[in-house]
Amino acid sequence: MNKDFQVSPEYAFQLDSQDKLASFRDAFIVTDPDLIYLDGNSLGRLSKVAIERAKQVVEEEWGGGLARSWNKGWWESPARVGEKIAGLVGAAAGQVVVSDSTSVNLFKLTMATLALNPQKTRIVTDTMNFPSDLYILQGCVQLLGNRHEIVRIDSKNDGITPDLDALEKAINEDTALVTLSLVLFKSGYLYDMKQITEMAHRKGALVIWDLSHAAGAVSIALDDCNADFAVGCTYKYLNGGPGSPAYLYVNKSIQEKLSSPIWGWWGQDKPFVFGLDYSPAHGAERFLSGAQPLISMLTMEAALEPLLQAGMDSLRAKSILMTDYAIFLTENLLVPFGFSLGSPRDSAQRGSHISIRHPEGYRINRALIDEMNVIPDFREPDNLRLGFTPLYLSFTEIWEGFDRIRRVMEEKRYEKYSAQRLTVT
Repeated sequence: MNKDFQVSPEYAFQLDSQDKLASFRDAFIVTDPDLIYLDGNSLGRLSKVAIERAKQVVEEEWGGGLARSWNKGWWESPARVGEKIAGLVGAAAGQVVVSDSTSVNLFKLTMATLALNPQKTRIVTDTMNFPSDLYILQGCVQLLGNRHEIVRIDSKNDGITPDLDALEKAINEDTALVTLSLVLFKSGYLYDMKQITEMAHRKGALVIWDLSHAAGAVSIALDDCNADFAVGCTYKYLNGGPGSPAYLYVNKSIQEKLSSPIWGWWGQDKPFVFGLDYSPAHGAERFLSGAQPLISMLTMEAALEPLLQAGMDSLRAKSILMTDYAIFLTENLLVPFGFSLGSPRDSAQRGSHISIRHPEGYRINRALIDEMNVIPDFREPDNLRLGFTPLYLSFTEIWEGFDRIRRVMEEKRYEKYSAQRLTVT
């Protein structure tokens, strides 16, 4: 961590003056300059280019082109947009397609993996994985007659970091699948993809990585790590918009060995022959099924452009500096009020969000949103989760956000709020 950080707004301004990505903020809609938005790890800001593209799709391509637009870029969009995402996650051509939701894609890849090695019955994950991923695994096991066991590795220090020794011991010759989130949704812990993938491969297991809290803020090298599979959403650091379609990655070396559990005409080899028997498309496109949400798809495609222009090396460098700075401010402004850090200190083991923990975390979160114009989010049991998006967040905003948290504590503003949870936290 940078030891030269200072506790002052002037120092934050100095960091902004040295920020090579600062101009990208102008590419996004900022209707309230006083709002401190620390939730881009949950829903990214709206980009100006996405607005223009949405308008073009609706008014010109749908409104004017109608069905003719299928032959003017619509049909090819799952693969074309997938190639753009591939450039952000370290994948060569022909391995990433955009389709469905993260959960549906995880279901498809899990079922395909288990069918590939039917004699193996163990699935290894961890208790810090995104719960929806665990639910998908449980549903797959039930569909397959409860022949498989799911082994969940606990954290070694109160939910911050996984127990890698226990993980390695759990992966044995009977393991068909290891599936983990590259960046853990609560603590921001960042797995070493190469290390874990090699660990699984030594036992003959395959790995599915969930990149949802990583892509767009963390450097990812799927091909260089010899990854088997990955899934991810596009509405967090990729700024694709609420409900924008997800993506999946399938390594070229195993694509032709796999069968999707959902057979649909978009994954058919020759969809417009309209044959009565299914024949899978070649490559990752066999994991497509039905028609895609084209307005959302094409809007999200446009939203990728600022990321591609900035480049992942620059984005990751700023992400590290921002989270280092946030940890410094946590220690110097918030620890005296009873906060503790719920994320790794080592930037090599940390994504682009941190958790700060407090027994009154939920009520503090409510006070920040309702009174201080700060938007973080809360995760049980006591995590205030703060996301730092390199493209549009400034260091001055980070300073101001932490100073407002300090004021909530100093003025005890949180005490007026009920601890009863709202539906969305």
